[in-house]
Amino acid sequence: MMKWRTISLLFVIFLLSICLSFHGLVLAHDFPHEEPDMMRLELIHRHSPQLIGTVHGGPWPFKTRLERIKELVERDIVRHRVTISHKRGGQGRLSTRRKDQETSAEMPMRSGADYGTGQYFVHVKVGKPARSFLLIADAGSELTWVNCRYGCGSKNCNTHKGRLRDHRRVYLADRSSSFETIPCSSKMCKIELVNLFSLVRCPTPSTPCAYDYSYLDGSAALGFFANDTITVGLTNGRKMMLENVLIGCTESTRGEGFKGADGVLGLGYGKHSFATKTAGKFGDKFSYCLVDHLSPKNISNQLIFGTNRNKHSLSRNIQQTKLLLDAIPPFYAVSILGISIGGVMLRIPTEVWDASLGGGTILDSGSSLTLLAEPAYKPVMTALQMSVSTYERLDIKPFEYCFKSTGFNESLVPRLVFHFTDGARFEPPVKSYIIDVAPQSKCLGFVSVIWPSTSIIGNIMQQNNLWEFDLVQGTVGFAPSSCT
Repeated sequence: MMKWRTISLLFVIFLLSICLSFHGLVLAHDFPHEEPDMMRLELIHRHSPQLIGTVHGGPWPFKTRLERIKELVERDIVRHRVTISHKRGGQGRLSTRRKDQETSAEMPMRSGADYGTGQYFVHVKVGKPARSFLLIADAGSELTWVNCRYGCGSKNCNTHKGRLRDHRRVYLADRSSSFETIPCSSKMCKIELVNLFSLVRCPTPSTPCAYDYSYLDGSAALGFFANDTITVGLTNGRKMMLENVLIGCTESTRGEGFKGADGVLGLGYGKHSFATKTAGKFGDKFSYCLVDHLSPKNISNQLIFGTNRNKHSLSRNIQQTKLLLDAIPPFYAVSILGISIGGVMLRIPTEVWDASLGGGTILDSGSSLTLLAEPAYKPVMTALQMSVSTYERLDIKPFEYCFKSTGFNESLVPRLVFHFTDGARFEPPVKSYIIDVAPQSKCLGFVSVIWPSTSIIGNIMQQNNLWEFDLVQGTVGFAPSSCT
């Protein structure tokens, strides 16, 4: 009898240890009739003090505010070229061509280091057991991928085929029990993944479906598709495992586009994007709130999947407008009626806002400044210059108009308003379009792009507002917020 009691006690202890090891960990399918808590990710801006110094063993040098702003403008211009390439028949937002043919979850966003692929970083845990990687949060692409090695067995796989010079982390896919490749002979590879640049080569039916994802600045990611598990944190303190998430196992990269990052988190609109898939687990909604990019280190940005609880305190101020999800995929396009300054609607041709006529407008957290097609840029700049013409003008490239801001009073600046066709109005704070670029120096924060072209409302213009995207209703809600 004592023997059986001892065995029973040991069995109970064993079961208890298993339960404790999974305490706070749930699977996405554990909620068949109810939504899990919100999911939150922290977004890290590429100029965050958290990234100055060393990232993955590589240098992350300190730069002056002006140097950082100039760098952002350069990246914005590259990113805009990508948008134009896509509208004119490119296979995807970032690629120039296809080679060879409720409750919620929260992710902190911090401003990141890429060249035309986004301005924010996010920590994401991949595989079983989960391992953390620092990915570029890209609202303009569908493919999520990590630097990866596969088929290594017991060999040392910590090098990345000699392609990595900055000691980025490498995902050893063999060590994940949930990693499963997608065969090149499958319908998924031949049809569904064509827009994500799947390659036609298929030496054997079981060979993994390969991709060659090219970026307009010359950077590229080469690897193959697989399904794996991504573990995310919920706002109730628990963890959730999202199973069978499409990821790219990138075996090599070209160019400098991914310096300091372990890969890319695809947040664009599309069937296989991380944003679309994850939002589907949380009521088909996601939101973000971006603080001033010059804010101190202890203030972070949040990417939330599910209904944002802060929304309720802002409900009286929230406005909604329609998303044009099929107009400029995978971007989040909106329908603009016009721009007013000081209550006066500017004379801007209507075709500037029409995607079918070569124009259109997108909300893009990956672009910093706001880029306007030339027919909109000129009247906006003319109206704003009049309000600051009494200040000493400065010559600061690449901006068209800058001035010495000693004694500047923003309350005297006429307010700029974006008017949407359904009646909604977005009125950003003055500091979002008359921006600080250096001590005692401000510039009008717009970039001109040739017509025809897409206009972009960038992340500086979006700052200090909550933005909630409802992918089922096809709407975006927004309201002023401190983002705390």
